[in-house]
Amino acid sequence: MSAMVKAERIALPGGLRALAVTLNNPARCNALTEPFLAELEAALAEDADAPFVLIAAEGRHFSTGGDIAAFDRAAREGRAAAHAAALVGALQRIVLALKARDAIVVTAAQGAITGGAAGLVLAADLAALSEDAFLQPWYREVGFAPDGGWAALLPETVGARRALAWQLRNARIDAREALRLGIADLVTERDGLAGAAAGMLADLAEAADPQALVAAKRLVWDEARLAALERRLAAERDAFAARIDLGSTRAGMERFLSRNS
Repeated sequence: MSAMVKAERIALPGGLRALAVTLNNPARCNALTEPFLAELEAALAEDADAPFVLIAAEGRHFSTGGDIAAFDRAAREGRAAAHAAALVGALQRIVLALKARDAIVVTAAQGAITGGAAGLVLAADLAALSEDAFLQPWYREVGFAPDGGWAALLPETVGARRALAWQLRNARIDAREALRLGIADLVTERDGLAGAAAGMLADLAEAADPQALVAAKRLVWDEARLAALERRLAAERDAFAARIDLGSTRAGMERFLSRNS
């Protein structure tokens, strides 16, 4: 069986390297399941000293976020809260670790970036999106609380009111809007996404000592800001777990699955 997440080292100018992590379960739209997130955590740990990290994905979509069928199944089996705490806990750890990592993180994403998967874009230091990429929360359609940084990170970039309004309206944020608002740093044709991300990394590697880049990151994401992010991500996790076993949430999952079956 092929890995759901792949990791490799790629060479950059000046003898530098990047850890390239690829979401590799396109048949499931790279859905965030417990095994998938365990593989992602392990892949990100493969070269902890790499000065650059690239996160990309195979398939039509970057990731459609959490697997609603798996949440529904866990609810029917009486383990909804435990499943939510484990899965969302893993996602929140990854998001926090990317911001805390002494490396520059670049995410390249295409197609759907929905639910908690948006955290892998929001937590990046630079993001390249394809023209067909879009972010959408979907939480209100099911009754979930937001995770992956929709409440903990998105307001840092677009402001609290807009971040909340997008979730209340389940708004779709297309690539150009994401670029305008600073969620993305580059938008390109889908076929050019890999090259654009490689160009970003090469530019970073050629520009300066990577430790100087990390020093800038640490000044922006200092201990105080990281501590606040950790608290907010924990609050997202706890709110998600508190809502997952409610009757209204179970009904929301059933409606969602019936519409998308």
